[in-house]
Amino acid sequence: MTGATGFVGGHVTAQLLAAGHEVRVTYRDSARLARLGPLKPETVKADVLDRAAMRAAVKGCDVLFHAAGMVAAKPVDRVWEVNALAPRIAVEAAAEEGVRRVVLTSSVAGIGPVERGAVGNEAHVYRGGGLGLTYPDAKHEGEVEAIAAGTRLGVEVVIVNPAYVLGVPVDRLQPGETSTRIVGNYLLGRVPAVVEGGTTICDVRDVAAGHLAAAERGKAGERYVLGGHNTDWASLIARVAKVSGVRYPVMVLPPEIGPLARRAEDLHLPLAVSAEAMMLMAQNWNYSSRKAERELDYRARPLDATLRDTIEWYRELIVDGVLGHGARSPLSVGAAGMRLADRTGALRLADAVGRLAGRRLLAR
Repeated sequence: MTGATGFVGGHVTAQLLAAGHEVRVTYRDSARLARLGPLKPETVKADVLDRAAMRAAVKGCDVLFHAAGMVAAKPVDRVWEVNALAPRIAVEAAAEEGVRRVVLTSSVAGIGPVERGAVGNEAHVYRGGGLGLTYPDAKHEGEVEAIAAGTRLGVEVVIVNPAYVLGVPVDRLQPGETSTRIVGNYLLGRVPAVVEGGTTICDVRDVAAGHLAAAERGKAGERYVLGGHNTDWASLIARVAKVSGVRYPVMVLPPEIGPLARRAEDLHLPLAVSAEAMMLMAQNWNYSSRKAERELDYRARPLDATLRDTIEWYRELIVDGVLGHGARSPLSVGAAGMRLADRTGALRLADAVGRLAGRRLLAR
């Protein structure tokens, strides 16, 4: 298991151990093993880009779960190495040591954004290249490289494509992962705006179960989307507000903000978040999990159950002082400005104008 100290990888490790399997996990930094909490797998130091280390790590294993990856856009070279090159190295190491099957953790980003109003599936043709988005491009390339290496070397490669993952890490004392931070930041009043775009929410426990099913029943050379609930960012924020009982005004920005942010970034103008983050949020990532449901018996629990668990965990972190301190960020300043505008009535007027124009300007 690579990437075991990550959000999804930790849960895959936990479920493998709970099922009675012997599990060996790789790590680069021993301090990160604390993220596994009470779990006690066998551990071996190995960089996923080190071919010799990866061969030694997988020696004697039946299945390799390659979940290591970078959910980031920079530094670009490193993102490409980890997300595009490492999957091929993993498959090649498996082949050299006689490991029969590799389950590769990709993302719906690796399949690419779909047209507005549509719902994608595993057969979707990748159309993200023209957007110049580092993360999706690298994840897609990683899939291509892994499948090609598996075909060339006789290794069964099965790809799983999680959507936007929420939930609680295996060690509840750890701060939030990249995907869950939108919930924690909202509870702290640090989300001033979202971009109008589609997303599919899934629970980390269901995604981990999908990995185990893919190892047992997935077809070699196939992808399986592990999703759940298709929604949009404004509706997700409204749902978090309803489930948590915490209500802050959040502006809904048009998708055109992404290209504008990219131009601003090119001009070295300051941005609260990266242009790539806004571009990603502006896309439609609504995906169907029907193939995984049919072939892997994949099931997604109710959205509110996932949100309640995620919210409760973040509230624990806030109460314990793990979150909520530090210098004010541009996001928190912007969110404070939104609350001030709300108190003065300016947002109600803007929302009314937006509705007349057929646009949703506020999420709450």
